[in-house]
Amino acid sequence: MFVLTARLTKKRAVLWVLAAGAVLVLIILLAGHLHGSESKRSGQLDTNESRIEYLQSYGWEVNSEPVTTLQLMMPDTLEEPYLSYNELQKKQGLDLSAACGKQVSRYTYTVTNFPGRPDGVQADLYLCEGKPVAGDILCTGENGFQQGLTFPSQ
Repeated sequence: MFVLTARLTKKRAVLWVLAAGAVLVLIILLAGHLHGSESKRSGQLDTNESRIEYLQSYGWEVNSEPVTTLQLMMPDTLEEPYLSYNELQKKQGLDLSAACGKQVSRYTYTVTNFPGRPDGVQADLYLCEGKPVAGDILCTGENGFQQGLTFPSQ
């Protein structure tokens, strides 16, 4: 049989309780910080303000109101052109297949800060049940393009 004894004074007991409390507070603060930054990118986007903040979290400046709002029904399974578009979405941590068979809302905003393009650039956000499932930045016309939501490096 092994017996372990220790002297525990009031001072040591108080120090242990304070140290344990400090560790607990640190864990709570870190968990809240990590959850807060994640929810900014993956939370509910039910309001116009939350959608604009979402785009701003990627570095985009957009007009305060969407140019168009559209409701569409996604097919039960993704086929072209959705499959190719979903590859772009997967690269940025989104997945359009989560919306298969469901109604999706598309909000299109005018982008005002695309490098080298003062106008003609738009941001699309696709939401299913208030959560982002897809998004892109696009410019139509001559020298048009489509890219993910990540702000381009200069």
